[in-house]
Amino acid sequence: MSWISSLFAQSPEIALFLSLAGGYWIGSFRFGKFQLGGVAGSLLVAVLLSLFGVHIDNGVKSLLFALFIYAVGYESGPQFFRSLGRQSLREIALAAFLAVSGLLTVIVLARMFGLDKGLAAGVAAGGLTQSAIIGTASSAISKLGLAADEVQRLQGNVAVGYAVTYIFGSFGAIIVCVNIVPWLMKRGIRDDAMKAEAELLAGARVYGPGESPALPELVGRVFKLGAGNHGTIAELEGSAHHLLTVERVKRNGALIGVEPKLALQQGDMILVVGRRNEVVGRAIGDEILPDPDMELVMITREVAVTNPDFTGKTMGSIIGSVTDALRHGIYVLSLKRAGVPVKLDEATVIQSGDVVTVRGTSEDVQRASKAAGTSILPSDKTDWVFHGLGISVGLLIGLAVLRIGSIPLTLGSGGGALLSGLVFGLLRTRNYSRGNMPIAASTLLRDLGLAGFVAVVGLQSGLQAITTIRDSGIQLFLIGVVVTLLPLILTMYFGRYVLKYDNTAVFAGALSGSRSANPAFGEVLDKAGNSVPTTPFAITYALANVFLTLLGPLVVAFT
Repeated sequence: MSWISSLFAQSPEIALFLSLAGGYWIGSFRFGKFQLGGVAGSLLVAVLLSLFGVHIDNGVKSLLFALFIYAVGYESGPQFFRSLGRQSLREIALAAFLAVSGLLTVIVLARMFGLDKGLAAGVAAGGLTQSAIIGTASSAISKLGLAADEVQRLQGNVAVGYAVTYIFGSFGAIIVCVNIVPWLMKRGIRDDAMKAEAELLAGARVYGPGESPALPELVGRVFKLGAGNHGTIAELEGSAHHLLTVERVKRNGALIGVEPKLALQQGDMILVVGRRNEVVGRAIGDEILPDPDMELVMITREVAVTNPDFTGKTMGSIIGSVTDALRHGIYVLSLKRAGVPVKLDEATVIQSGDVVTVRGTSEDVQRASKAAGTSILPSDKTDWVFHGLGISVGLLIGLAVLRIGSIPLTLGSGGGALLSGLVFGLLRTRNYSRGNMPIAASTLLRDLGLAGFVAVVGLQSGLQAITTIRDSGIQLFLIGVVVTLLPLILTMYFGRYVLKYDNTAVFAGALSGSRSANPAFGEVLDKAGNSVPTTPFAITYALANVFLTLLGPLVVAFT
């Protein structure tokens, strides 16, 4: 099998992508209600492949994780900032409880089994998957006033404890957040994610890719006018409260110009477009099959409302105040605020930055979008000027270190990229001419970034962990299992019965963030099928990066 080791030595990226392929294949199998998932599967396969000796640079791991967490932050930025406030107290309490329970678990186990300060800190770093603890604990050890060789031995033990426990630290968090939390709540993540999304929508209808209503709100029909006085086009449209428009008129076999003052005559063929209840329910004439001359191309565009004349007013007052010429042929289909669909009716107040979806002819839509704000042109291109800058800013933020006494605090590349993604996602809502990222591109960054990150972790640490367990026994590994599971389970019950979390998707997102368990969050997000778990995750994740980092010196001090 040496040829495999030689192959991986020449091209370690082969091992990375084999981990992804094999991991997602294994993760697709279901055993009752349990399913490993692609992320955990990639970690497992990567650990097995690490036995062949695979060397991948740490920069690859940092890059992949930065792509994942930036995409998550970018998608959730507007909703995240709207969610901050008193309603975030639950997430703060959850993250604090997990950090305290994790600290106590490590201290008790270290004293029970006689672990030295280095091994105890390493178990905390690996079992709680917070790599920053290695740095803070090593720094604290160096200040104990011990002999140089003893300091070196203890600092080496930090790495040993970390290597042995980190793999299950990632794997165990996935099991708890993706499988045990739904068991406790007695509801699935997907079901509650849909429920939470429906509450956010407040009655607004949202259709997924490839879905459309069988009875669309906006329809077009061709009528042939019978005998009688039909009046002018303006009179017909006004009688329907401008909920329909006449877009084509064919008289004596030829199309004629459509003007508001044009009088309609017997025998005219007219194309009427408008709201279903007005077009279908109105006695206009005999509906006929259209001929090619009566066809009309309609376009749908999203428009960001920025004009002060339209913001702060209800939809009904806006409709009543604009001129007939401006609103002619324009139909507002839906409204989004901070990326979240909002129920649209005459009482809905329009805010600056709201995005309305309008439909009409190209000329009508251009006229209306110019008056209301900025038209968001559909594109499959990613604005890498915007996002390249965003990721760079996040990585720069991750380099910053704040010291509280001798304790260094840093967000790291992951925390910095998350913060930058949140901010740049918010900036996108301020100027829709910048920052485009199609859903497919964002999904690729999330999936490849997270699964690739955990695969690199497995390839780097798997062999060392297996070797250490073989040489020193399984006791340290089992201690790590307890450090991983016990704080999570205690926090899970605390969140369910004290903090009263009642939505499985929201709870799973918050719990994974409070443990800074990125692989677990990726699986939760995949199960949810929408972004509902992201906001609670982002809050608890930011707090966990601080709380768990502080555990390093505390573990050293109390063991």
